[in-house]
Amino acid sequence: MAPSGDTKIEGLSRFLFIAPSWPRSLAIIFVLGLVLDLASVIRNHEIQFFGFTGFFLPAIIAFILTKPLVEIFGKKITWNRSALLALACTVFSILISLFPVLLVFQGIFPLLFSVSLGFIFAIRLIVLVAIADYKMSHMILPALTQSVVGILIGTYYFSTVFTIFAVLIHLLFGMGVILFLWLIERPLKKNFHISALNFINAFIAHNTDGSKSLEDFFHEIGEEVYVPQFTLFFSREGRKDVLFTIPNLHPGPMGEIGGGNLPKVLYESLGGETFVAHGCATHDFNLVSEKEIPKIISAINKTRAGLEYHNKAGMSERHSYGSVQVLAQSFGDSILMVSTRSPEMTEDLEYPIGLSIMNEGHKKFSHVGFVDAHNCMVDVVNPVMPASLTAYEYMKTCDNACEKARINEQFPFKVGISHINVPFTREQGFGDIGIQALVTEVSGQKTAYILFDGNNMQNGVREILRNELLKIVDECELMTTDSHVVNTMSGKNPVGYHVSADIIMEYVVKAVSDAIKDLSDAKAGASTAWCEGVVVFGSHRISQLASSVNAMLTFIAPLGLAILLLAFVFSIIAYFILV
Repeated sequence: MAPSGDTKIEGLSRFLFIAPSWPRSLAIIFVLGLVLDLASVIRNHEIQFFGFTGFFLPAIIAFILTKPLVEIFGKKITWNRSALLALACTVFSILISLFPVLLVFQGIFPLLFSVSLGFIFAIRLIVLVAIADYKMSHMILPALTQSVVGILIGTYYFSTVFTIFAVLIHLLFGMGVILFLWLIERPLKKNFHISALNFINAFIAHNTDGSKSLEDFFHEIGEEVYVPQFTLFFSREGRKDVLFTIPNLHPGPMGEIGGGNLPKVLYESLGGETFVAHGCATHDFNLVSEKEIPKIISAINKTRAGLEYHNKAGMSERHSYGSVQVLAQSFGDSILMVSTRSPEMTEDLEYPIGLSIMNEGHKKFSHVGFVDAHNCMVDVVNPVMPASLTAYEYMKTCDNACEKARINEQFPFKVGISHINVPFTREQGFGDIGIQALVTEVSGQKTAYILFDGNNMQNGVREILRNELLKIVDECELMTTDSHVVNTMSGKNPVGYHVSADIIMEYVVKAVSDAIKDLSDAKAGASTAWCEGVVVFGSHRISQLASSVNAMLTFIAPLGLAILLLAFVFSIIAYFILV
């Protein structure tokens, strides 16, 4: 992945994995215990069947008790995770208890076993606090299950001194965990006044259970914005009305969280056949919650009453400057511009770029719609920043397009639409809406606007599809909504990445062909609604938040190891003092 200042929060998903089924984990624990017991019998060791009693039995009891104890406080942990945690702790316990130092110092097995119990208590507490309930007081009892059973069994095999020492080790490791968790909480507490562990709980809950508790954190760091939204209304006699709307808000950050499914909600709420294209917005403009979307819907609906419809439109024209291309078409006193940099990377544009394009265009048209087609993905990279060469190319191309469209003659026009539901899943890069096509016909020229509900398009796919479509229309452009419902485990899941262009082709051709068949006389009205007080993540907040959590997770391992080693050293010192 290319380095990116706009760190995506989906990147945290690299720390997630699927726990194996609990019978498999228990089977491995049983085999480990059996192997140890066989070895002790073969070597005629003085401690017999400790593999079963000292390792297998504590793990089984921990597996059985952890889930109900966690759920006492209203939290969740699956049987699979409980079994995997018991297995991991069993492995740690065996490795520490049978450390090769036994070959040099005879009779210190009780010492190593007691240290292993303190260690697995610390591991269980850290894991449970991270994946189940960030409140440590709630997780101490579930964390103790495996090691406490081990202490009871150790007391049976060894002396009461073992019990005293094991309890002391638990206290030392417990204090180490408290210090460890305090240190990893500091960055987010200091910068955002939120709990890092609670954030991780919510993130894991979203990816495993679909929980939306992450939105509570986003509300805490969010800020209000006021952004324009261009909407083109097509009215057709006896046919379904058509809306083409362009939010300057970002449909993220991932899955159903925030505005991740913004296109679908707008599609279902605005009536008619609604096309929700991608405007100028980065992850800074992610909605903190789906509850913010009604503000957008209300703003658009308020503009309907004052619409002025026009029955003439200009022919579409493609303009280019540097790496940027723009397909522009005027409708009465409004203009629609769809931009792309394909075959070069097409990525999010910062909001000020879009605002500048719209303001400049307003000198020539009453309403200006600018779409980032978001249709060529090479990798996850930085967004386009204001004052960059690429931003200048976008603004220059759009300025040229508006200037030319302003003087072009307009003619009566037709509009046709179609909507194809595809048999592909979110995991394959397709959102819930599927594929939409809008075709305009002006003075014999047919122009197709194809919208995929997805997050960007694999590089090269646009060209393959467009070349085929140019056999049935005169001009066309392919767009994606940038919907982030397709992004839960990765920031890269573009259209065409999992499903090849050849397979997609038949659905795209059908969509455009059906839209051509649906062509009928139309008139268009446009509006620019101001969406007021919409709460979004805020300027660079998503980058700061994701970067802080990523950095925290990066140093967790060395920091945890250092603290556990320190606790181990203190345990050895305590052992020599007691003995």
